[in-house]
Amino acid sequence: MANAKGSRRRFGSVRQLKSGSWQARYREPSTGLLRSADQTYRTKRDAEVALTQIEADISRGQWSDPDTGSVSFGEYADAWLRDRKLAERTRERNEAVIRLHIKPTFGASTLADITTVRVRTWRGQLLAAGVGEPTVVKAYQLLRAMLNTAVDDELIRRNPCRVKGADRYDVPERPVLDVAQVLALAEAVDARHRVLVLLAAFTTLRFGELASLRRRDIDVAGRVVVVRRAQAEMQDGKLFDKAPKSAAGLRPVAFPEEIAADVEAHLVAYAGAGQDGHVFLGPQGGRLRRSNFRDDWIKACKKAGVGTGVHFHDLRHTGNTLIAAGASTRELMTRMGHSTPRAALIYQHMTSDRDRALADRLGSMIRQSQADQGS
Repeated sequence: MANAKGSRRRFGSVRQLKSGSWQARYREPSTGLLRSADQTYRTKRDAEVALTQIEADISRGQWSDPDTGSVSFGEYADAWLRDRKLAERTRERNEAVIRLHIKPTFGASTLADITTVRVRTWRGQLLAAGVGEPTVVKAYQLLRAMLNTAVDDELIRRNPCRVKGADRYDVPERPVLDVAQVLALAEAVDARHRVLVLLAAFTTLRFGELASLRRRDIDVAGRVVVVRRAQAEMQDGKLFDKAPKSAAGLRPVAFPEEIAADVEAHLVAYAGAGQDGHVFLGPQGGRLRRSNFRDDWIKACKKAGVGTGVHFHDLRHTGNTLIAAGASTRELMTRMGHSTPRAALIYQHMTSDRDRALADRLGSMIRQSQADQGS
């Protein structure tokens, strides 16, 4: 392989190969094994400069095995996702994003092949292909997280996901309804969904939280709904209840006295049997799903004249906006079930009397709206 030409140095050595190119060799810092640089050089001087750079990297603790970057990204991504502790629905969503939007570009590459230029180009191509910006942001965040782990595993030296602003997007402003529009929607929707609309707006519970409510979770006399779980749906249609992500999600939420009679009437007419019966059921008596509620919602929006661009989740946004002026940030975050590093303490220290006062404020808005309509 090599002729007799060589050069001994304090660190490593260089030698000329039969091809005429020069090879740099050194001992790995971790094993002491002799290895060659990952490329050959045109001149002896170039090989010596490369050895000097390798020696400097080792002395600074920045040397990494050049072969580690040859790990298949596709295999690494599979192992990365498999080793994550994730909720079932979150795992399914992440797997879909990786399969549909990351692997088609990077699956056959090695970790070392992924550069910032390739990441920037990939992101631009997804947006140009019409993939929604939230999905592109999610894909970028997942890719960056995987490559952060690869850096920790010392498989690559630095993360190539360095595209400024690629990890976030501006959420479009959602519509805010007034109380009269909420009441109009409650009148326009199918009778079995009337209280679903009222509670969504005046307790700001999410659809999944409402769909998982049982009779024992509602205290009509005390005007309190207790959120203990949230319903989630897999892509194959499987439904399951999941625990809140944090203590902030497990919470009592007061509702206005003005809708207490509606809640009580709903429990009599439409809720499942027994204390563990679901409060809200689908049209055929099964579990409430977004799919078996969507058509009724669209028809109600048209009938109430609020427009087809209003989403059910906008009721939550509406309720939070209505009470925001009369609530502290701490009270509002607790009522919404938002999670922060202090979410558990916030939940434990908020008093039910104060939350009922917020609900009473919503009640006064309902009375005013009803009075305006009656005049």
